[in-house]
Amino acid sequence: MELRQLSLFVAVAEELHFGRAAAKLNIAQPALSVQIQALERDLGVQLLTRTTRRVQLTKAGTVFYERSQRLLSDLDNSCTVVRAIAGKDIKKLTIGTIYPATFGVLPNFLAKISRRFPDIKVHVRTGTSEMIVREIELGHINLGFIRPLENIGSLRCLGIGNESYLLAMTNNSPLADKKTISLADLRSEKIIAFSRSNLSHTESHFYQLFREHGLLSSLAYTCDDTLSLVSMIDAGLGIGFVPEWTSELADRNLVFRKVEGVDFSVGLSIAWNKEDPTANRDEIVEMARSIR
Repeated sequence: MELRQLSLFVAVAEELHFGRAAAKLNIAQPALSVQIQALERDLGVQLLTRTTRRVQLTKAGTVFYERSQRLLSDLDNSCTVVRAIAGKDIKKLTIGTIYPATFGVLPNFLAKISRRFPDIKVHVRTGTSEMIVREIELGHINLGFIRPLENIGSLRCLGIGNESYLLAMTNNSPLADKKTISLADLRSEKIIAFSRSNLSHTESHFYQLFREHGLLSSLAYTCDDTLSLVSMIDAGLGIGFVPEWTSELADRNLVFRKVEGVDFSVGLSIAWNKEDPTANRDEIVEMARSIR
C-alpha cells in the first residue's frame, strides 16, 4: 500500500465519481481505477460499489475514508510543524467565513496575510458558523470568521467585534429625509424580515420588537437570508433591519439609518483549532486579532 493510493481513494470517496476524481487529480480515469483496485486487493476488502450509474462507499470504505482523511491531514500538519520549527513560512491557508466577514474584515485580514507571507496560497470558503466549526474540527479549515462560541475541546474562539443592525430603505423613501426615525414611523411602511426554518437570535429579537410595538401587521415579506432581504429592499418592496456590513454592498440605491429604541448588535469572532500548527502560530491569530 502506498500513501498516494490513500490520496487517490480519498478523492474518489469525496467525489463518488471516477471521472470527476480523475479530473480533480489530473490523471487518466483508467489509471485511477487500477490504483483503487490495487488498494482493495492489498486490503482484502471492497471499499467501493460500482455500477454504471453511480459509485458508493461500502461500510468498510466509509471507515477507511475517515481514517485515511485523518492520516493525510495529520501528515500535512506534521509537515507544517516541521517547516514552522525550521522557520519556514506558511505555504497554504484555508479560511472559512460567514457573509458579514466577507466585507471589510476579511479583505483587511487577507491584505495583512499577503504582506507577511507573499508566497502563500489562500482558499476562502463561505458558509454558516456551524459548518465552519465542523470543518475546523476536521482539519479542512485553518481559521474561521464566525459568530461567537465558547471554547470547547480544541476549538478556540476570540471575539473581534460587534455589528449593529440598521434600518435599510431606498433613497427615495419618505423615511430617508427624516432627522430621526422611531418605531412608530414604521407602521405605515411595508416591512421585510427574516423567517428561517431555525429561529435565530436575530429573528427572535426583531419578532419580539415588532410584536411589542404593534408592527406584526406591517410584515409584508419574509425571506431566509440577508442578501435576499437587501435585494427586496433595493427593489422598493419595503424596508427592513439589516446588519451594517450590507452598507458595503456596491451598486445599491439604499440609505441606512438608526432607529430610536433599537439597539441590537451581533458579535463576530475568529475560531481555530489549537492543535492546528498553521492557525496556532501566534502571528496568524495576532493578525486576525488586530483587525478589531
